[in-house]
Amino acid sequence: MPLLPLPEIRPQREEDLRSAFWEQVKTIPQGQKIQECIQCGTCTGSCPVSYMMDITPREIVALFRAGHIEDILHSRAIWICASCYACRVRCPSGILVTDMMYALKRLAMEKRVYPPKFPIYALSKAFIDNIYKYGRNFEMGLAIKYFLKAEPMKLLANAAFGMSMMKRGRIDITPNKIRKVKDIRAIIDKARQLHLHPSSAAATAQELHG
Repeated sequence: MPLLPLPEIRPQREEDLRSAFWEQVKTIPQGQKIQECIQCGTCTGSCPVSYMMDITPREIVALFRAGHIEDILHSRAIWICASCYACRVRCPSGILVTDMMYALKRLAMEKRVYPPKFPIYALSKAFIDNIYKYGRNFEMGLAIKYFLKAEPMKLLANAAFGMSMMKRGRIDITPNKIRKVKDIRAIIDKARQLHLHPSSAAATAQELHG
C-alpha cells in the first residue's frame, strides 16, 4: 500500500503571514504566477543590486515555498530592491518579481516585521508622510525623521554636511507645498483603502487588465 504524503505543518505565525501575503498578492494581476517559479536564477542574475542582498530574489521564492516567510521579512533584500523591473522582464515564467517585492514590503510594514539594524522602512515611511503632507518630498525633514528613528547619533555627525548643503542652496530649510496637494492625498487615501480591502483591489485590477 503506497504511503500517503504527510500534511504540511507550519507554525501559526507562519500561516498568518502567508495568509496575509496572499491577500496582498490578490491585488497584483497574475500574482499567483509566483507558484510557477522554476528556480532558474534569471531574476538574481538580472538584478543589479543582488550582490548587496543577504538573500537573492531566487532564494526569496525558495524560502517562501519552504515555509520561511518570516525569514524573508527579517532580511534586507526586499528593502534593497531597486525597482528596475529587470527581473520581471526577463523571467521565463512571467512572474512579477518586483510586484512580489512590493507585496512583501507592505506585509512587513503591516505586521511590523523588519530586519534588525537596517531601518530602511523608517525612510520609506518618512518619505510617504512627506508626500502626503506636502505633495512632494522635503529632504531636510526626511533626513531628520529618518535619523531620529534609525540612528540619532548620525544626525549630529551629519549636521555639518547638512549646513553645507543649505548654504549652497541644495536643500530647503522649510518645506514647499504644491498647490493641489489634496489631489495627491486623495490618491494615497484611495491606495490605502484598496490595501485595507484587497478583494476590492483585486476586482479593480482584473477590470483594468481584462
